[in-house]
Amino acid sequence: MAFNDLFLRAARLEPTERTPVWMMRQAGRYMAEYRAIRERYGFLEMCRTPELAVEVTLQPVDLIGVDAAILFSDILVSFPGMGLDLEFAKGEGPVIHNPIRTVEDVEKLHVADAYEATGFVMEAISILRRELENKVPLIGFAGAPFTLASYAIEGHGTRDYEYTKALMWGEPAAWDTLMTKFSDTTIAYLKAQIDAGAQVVQLFDSWIGYVAPRDYERYVLPHTTRVLAEVKAHGDAVTPEGVPVIHFPNGATSMLDLAQQAGGDIIGVDWRIDMRKAVELIDPAFGIQGNIDPVGLFAPDEELERMVVEILEAVGTRPGHIFNLGHGIHKTSDPEKAKKMIQYVHEHSDRIRGG
Repeated sequence: MAFNDLFLRAARLEPTERTPVWMMRQAGRYMAEYRAIRERYGFLEMCRTPELAVEVTLQPVDLIGVDAAILFSDILVSFPGMGLDLEFAKGEGPVIHNPIRTVEDVEKLHVADAYEATGFVMEAISILRRELENKVPLIGFAGAPFTLASYAIEGHGTRDYEYTKALMWGEPAAWDTLMTKFSDTTIAYLKAQIDAGAQVVQLFDSWIGYVAPRDYERYVLPHTTRVLAEVKAHGDAVTPEGVPVIHFPNGATSMLDLAQQAGGDIIGVDWRIDMRKAVELIDPAFGIQGNIDPVGLFAPDEELERMVVEILEAVGTRPGHIFNLGHGIHKTSDPEKAKKMIQYVHEHSDRIRGG
């Protein structure tokens, strides 16, 4: 079997005969094979057990036909190493039992050692590189400083961020210290993933869209910029061709100028912006990842195909396009529909790109 390097070439902004496609959360609960494992193990147990993480990572590669594998893990796995009491409560998602609410809480927080706190991730990556040798590239990932800080402060997922913004505005020095600790943890974590064999890494800023542009520029941008720059420099030093970095600021299509200022090789865009507009706003020096509505997988086949074609035609032959959902695949999505979407992407991009 020949190695499918479409994704790697696109991530390096090299010409490709067709558009590569993968899906955020592609290793997960929409697949019966994943659910069968999940019935026997807790979520964090699966993340911390390399053999289980490897098995789940490989499932969509073997069964769905994606052009890249993304490590099965979670952006919060570094939290225990920072002194945060993390639990994944059934039906509630992540819960932090000792949230950060005061300046004293910020001072107590540690910078996690990537190997001591998350060595299981590096072990899984090493195994996956062997398993994927003649298949597809492997993506590693981490949470961006703001997204990590918001979970740590709120204590759970939210849509309001009262505690987070109160600390950001009310204690700017403590906020800077907090973001520095999360940045240091993320930089070390992604560097370790690259050293273990991750061929591309993605920085998920999952909840940055809840921040006003003025606040992003003042309180977040310097930290995200440092993370992206240091990780990029490390990848360039490790391999001659470098390790591409995808920067995904979910919900931030109103401040794509600032997202580009933060850096990365590829800018991920969600479905809230038309791809033609994204192509217009994102400098050709960056690749683009996205951006079909995840709920599009519930549309009739002909409508799903139309959505795929519109996105591909909007990008045209511009190098560096990686097709993806605008955010994670929904847990009730039909895997057969995901396979159809991938088929449409390959067929129509071959026509559009002249492959």
